[in-house]
Amino acid sequence: MSEGFISPIMKAQYNEGFYTRKELESFGFKHLGQDILISRKAEIYAPHKISIDSCVRIDDFAILSGAIHLGSYIHISAQATITGGNGIDSSVTLGDFCSLSLGSKILSMSDDLASGVLVNSCVDSAFRNVKQSHIVLPKHNHIAAMSLVLPNTIFEEGANLGPQSLAGDTTLKAYGYYFGAPARLLKILDKNNLISCEKAFLKSAKSDILRGGG
Repeated sequence: MSEGFISPIMKAQYNEGFYTRKELESFGFKHLGQDILISRKAEIYAPHKISIDSCVRIDDFAILSGAIHLGSYIHISAQATITGGNGIDSSVTLGDFCSLSLGSKILSMSDDLASGVLVNSCVDSAFRNVKQSHIVLPKHNHIAAMSLVLPNTIFEEGANLGPQSLAGDTTLKAYGYYFGAPARLLKILDKNNLISCEKAFLKSAKSDILRGGG
């Protein structure tokens, strides 16, 4: 079943393990673009707060909840988690060409375990110290396997977080590759080469659309 895909890349990945377009439209997403692959084993909470652009894939056991905006050409790998919060004090945005690898997590809300107060959602908020913020991955940002992003983390374009790393209350500079807990800058990536690859890919993708999706 073709499911009306425009992108041949997304069409080639589609199988019965993903929701159909009709099923996705019935969820009540805030916005739903073209060529979306969401695993039937993924968990989506409050879809009315979630916007998804085009060419996005979400794999098995991923969890998305709260105010989330996903741009285009995004892959959310198996067991990854995004907690977007209420959309007023907290949210998560992933711009184009971003990704979350296996088991990685972005939390826009989190109890401050170092504050010496009560913790967890079974306790009234008056007795907790919950940190929350808007987390934005602007473009070309990647969170590697088993890494954790906590509130008040600022990503500049192209900043990447390596595997099993932790970022919170910090700024990851443009096109920097960060690793460790807490994350530290290891190297600066080749911005010019990355942008060149993006332009070539988009040109190729546009040609596919003009040909009718292959």
